[in-house]
Amino acid sequence: MSEQSENPGAKRRRLRRRNSSLLILAAGMLVFGLAAGALYYALRPVTLAIAVGPTGSEDVKLIQGFAQAFTHDGSSVRLKPVTTQGSAESIALFTANKVDLAVVRGDLDLPASAESVAILRKNVVVLWAPSGAKGKRRSAKIKSIDDLAGHKVGVVGSTQANVTLLRVILTESGVNPDKVAVSQFAVNKIADLARDPSLDAYMTVGPLDSKVTAEAITATAAARGEPVFLPVDVSEAMAQKHPRYESEEIAGSIFSSSPARPEDKVETVSVNHLIIAQHALSEATVGALDRQLFTLRLQVARDLPAAAKIEKPDTDKDAALPAHQGAAAYIDGTERTFLEKYSDYIWGGILLLSGLGSAAAWLRHYMKRDEREHYVTHRDNLLTLISRVRGAETPEELAAMQADADGLLREALDCYDDGAIEDGDLSAIGLTLEQFHHAVSDRRAVINGDKPGLPRMRAG
Repeated sequence: MSEQSENPGAKRRRLRRRNSSLLILAAGMLVFGLAAGALYYALRPVTLAIAVGPTGSEDVKLIQGFAQAFTHDGSSVRLKPVTTQGSAESIALFTANKVDLAVVRGDLDLPASAESVAILRKNVVVLWAPSGAKGKRRSAKIKSIDDLAGHKVGVVGSTQANVTLLRVILTESGVNPDKVAVSQFAVNKIADLARDPSLDAYMTVGPLDSKVTAEAITATAAARGEPVFLPVDVSEAMAQKHPRYESEEIAGSIFSSSPARPEDKVETVSVNHLIIAQHALSEATVGALDRQLFTLRLQVARDLPAAAKIEKPDTDKDAALPAHQGAAAYIDGTERTFLEKYSDYIWGGILLLSGLGSAAAWLRHYMKRDEREHYVTHRDNLLTLISRVRGAETPEELAAMQADADGLLREALDCYDDGAIEDGDLSAIGLTLEQFHHAVSDRRAVINGDKPGLPRMRAG
């Protein structure tokens, strides 16, 4: 049949089928695009801004080293260092929610939203007094913290936190801090510290392998005699009363073996220098960050030895500074699997898709309601043809009725192809057609003079 002679209804249905196919293709491409976009969004690296300072410090170098390692490794979490003038500015940015992370001292005034991610190092308090002569310690005026009253202490570092820590040590040791004078020296003013005759003792706060501490001890020993290290005998009691501080020991000869500095172990206190995160930061993100830090720390330590000192934070619920839930899950091995995290969403998605499928089926059935009405009309027309067959007088009338029945069948098959009718409806059409053909056969026999159901008698 040519396109010009094609039934107009069939042409419309063919056009609708073509449009439906294009619509399905477009919908499939849209779903694929959305799925690809969602996958890209889910797998893209998360970049966290981290405040760290001051410029040029070991902390800045360490964070930059990890940032480069994360990028080179293609890690899921990346770091964007935001350089500050020091912990005070870093905390200010953190409190204002302008950064996700910050590198700070644990004894500073931190916001309630701060939670620990990792301990970068332990800052140990080192207190000592000059002996007054090279190689002699017996002549030292100050042999313990109790002797500091009425004297002056030179504190290395310009941060007020060091002075605050000294005052806490003095108070817990039974010494009135107001009776001890304090003078602060920048880390690049060690020579001035050693030459100042008004100083009776010295204090540094930093890692035990700190170059600043070693340089200060060496410089003061050269200028004013071998150091007498002052133990913080109340370190354990101080740690219990002030949870941000920890009891620590300085091992003998750690600063020098000849002469031994110190001669024996010395009791003292330490404070953690750590990375804090916002409480609202994703558990999965912080867990991934911790995993990357502890996986790559030895690699970063090849260029920055300080990276090897990174420790895991205390995950106890009563810790002075609680660990972020993501860090605690990683450290304690309680991280949830993908299915555990998203099982509710997966089942919800399945139910949603099921509901959408049912809704789509109903919508399709609703949109095909006109074609289904055509199907009912075709079925009724077939039943009418059966009645008309019984009144046919000529074979030509029967042939015309059969042509009409063929057209009705074609229309029904088109409806079935469009999804307007189902298998049961098509079976009903088939049964009706079967009855129609039986009626035509019987009527043709009558027209030809035969008795329906009996063989025709031959003449002669």
